[in-house]
Amino acid sequence: MAEMQHTDEQKSDSSSAVVAYLIVREGSTWRDVFRLTPGQVTTIGRAPTNRIVLRDEICSRNHCEVFQSGSQWTLRDLGSRNGTLLDGIHVAGDSELTDWQLIQIGACELGFTRDISQPFPQFQEHAGPDDDTETAVDLVFDHPDTGSQPSIIHRTRKNRYQSPGVSEPLTRDRTSRELADLYRLALEMGAAADAGELAEVVLNGLFSGTCTDIGAILLLPESTMADPDPRELGVIAYKGEGDLPYQKLSDHLAGMVLREREAVLGRDVSDDSRLASRDSLGRIHAQSVICAPIRAGEVVYGLIHLYSTNPDKPLDPDALEFTLAVADQLAVALDNLKEKEILAAGLAQARNENRTLRRQLEIESELVGESESMQKLREEIGRIAPTDATTLIRGESGVGKELVARAIHFSSQRRDRPFVCMNCAALNESLLESELFGHEKGAFTGAGDRKIGRFEQAHTGTLFLDEVGEMNPAIQAKFLRVLEGHPFERIGGRTPIEVDVRVVAATNRDLEQAVGEGLFRKDLYFRLRVVEVTVEPLREHRADIPQLVNFFLERLALKTGRPLKRLTPAARKALAAHDWPGNVRELQNAVERAVILSPEELIDEMDVQLSALGGQLPDHPETKATTGYREVSLDVLEQEHILDTLERTNWNKSKAAAILGIERSTLDRKLKRYRVSRPKA
Repeated sequence: MAEMQHTDEQKSDSSSAVVAYLIVREGSTWRDVFRLTPGQVTTIGRAPTNRIVLRDEICSRNHCEVFQSGSQWTLRDLGSRNGTLLDGIHVAGDSELTDWQLIQIGACELGFTRDISQPFPQFQEHAGPDDDTETAVDLVFDHPDTGSQPSIIHRTRKNRYQSPGVSEPLTRDRTSRELADLYRLALEMGAAADAGELAEVVLNGLFSGTCTDIGAILLLPESTMADPDPRELGVIAYKGEGDLPYQKLSDHLAGMVLREREAVLGRDVSDDSRLASRDSLGRIHAQSVICAPIRAGEVVYGLIHLYSTNPDKPLDPDALEFTLAVADQLAVALDNLKEKEILAAGLAQARNENRTLRRQLEIESELVGESESMQKLREEIGRIAPTDATTLIRGESGVGKELVARAIHFSSQRRDRPFVCMNCAALNESLLESELFGHEKGAFTGAGDRKIGRFEQAHTGTLFLDEVGEMNPAIQAKFLRVLEGHPFERIGGRTPIEVDVRVVAATNRDLEQAVGEGLFRKDLYFRLRVVEVTVEPLREHRADIPQLVNFFLERLALKTGRPLKRLTPAARKALAAHDWPGNVRELQNAVERAVILSPEELIDEMDVQLSALGGQLPDHPETKATTGYREVSLDVLEQEHILDTLERTNWNKSKAAAILGIERSTLDRKLKRYRVSRPKA
């Protein structure tokens, strides 16, 4: 059995070039015609690297070769094991070839001729009584009763649309029509969502552009640059006119097309017994067949298989060129689909990671504690979360107001949408406005690019504004309009922007006093305080301290990968006795500090470092015993306590802020609000 390994390139021969052919015959069966190209050596052997491959154990891996020498064609034996015969005589060295000579290798014969229109005289005796004018081409292609292989009459590796100068001249009308069909088909292929839909589009285009009445797209499990096994091909799309069934092509033909990356055209195969046994085409009376590889360079994806059952409208070389052009487009489309699948897989992975992070945030948003205070807080969140009501969270610094805001968000219908946080006290007026509403490029010095504000980032989600009481009055008016549903503009912009955002605000400031002093807009106060949640300080629910400590220990072990540390009863007693002016945040920091600094797995009381402000070390132990109850606001008590702490630290603000459990900047803002400065000595 002969198989073609390399391309029969269509080239215009010079006047001195002599074109010849080898017609392969095994036993009584003619197989293929190979065009001997001037200037190209045609190797013959059992190895797949040969141009003509013979499946015969008698044949050596590299058996012989045929090449042109001047105006003559020469046969050379390559030291084969069983030798090469030329008309029954062993070839020694080089032998010149003449028309109708037979090269014999085992059971295979290769007939040499320069004119395939002339018959081989030695086989005339096999012709019928009415076939005196039978030619070489007739012997190979037009006698299916000889049991021949698929009658391949045309091969091509490049379609003429890629190299128009190589092919025969085409009429302008036909070229324009075919290019228009290819362009339209390419657009439809680009819109396909998957390989199955893509194959259907391709088959419809091929049926429209050729005389095909049965066709299929067959793909390999994975694209490859190697020689694939044709048995791995799978039909992903099939189309047949009427009730015509599809019969899969032979492994022989499929293997040849996949291996050589060439499209082939076969004709007059309706009664071919060998083809019928291989392809089952005899049952549907196929008159012509096209098999084209789907490949990009040397990477092969599968093949296109078409055939016609109409003897009056057979597939022709033009249909072969068109099919190969479509196959090349299909390879590109399949490659693009693969890239899309990779991107989609990456996107799916990113979404999964995002869900994991969200679940982690939800875990961190769990409110720890079983005290009556915490149960009441959970009930309030459960009632508030399903609504879109603007919520104001109040409580001392460190009680977990942001944690409550997260719990509200992740318990709401916006749980899968953005949760954006912002501290209003961390920025000055101009930066706060830019952060909230964004700015356009060049809106102010340093605005090198457009910036999307927090409101836009939180679109369809939740925006959490911490320390909202510190917001500058100049920003409050614009903020109020957005809360009321009005559109806003970025700084330096003119385009109105509308957002769908739920606002949750938090403050540890006495907003009522700020409204009375004209520092906070009354209308904004009422707009924020649609629903109010008060988070009690830790000292009001001490029963939750052991559970909080265990929660922080487990989370630290998970984050650091270190073994879980435990606290001695004395250490737990010290934590339970502390007043925790910094609330849950201070407790978390104390536990983390003890875990880091303790060299042992068991944390003792000596490893627990607490601030000087607390139940064990009160600043004025006599105060509660002597002063009794006073009718004063928390704001006044806070002011008095801050001043007492500053006096104790000799107005060392950094040390006082550490004792108070607040940032130095927060202390400065409070002193500014109280209009207090250090007394002069």
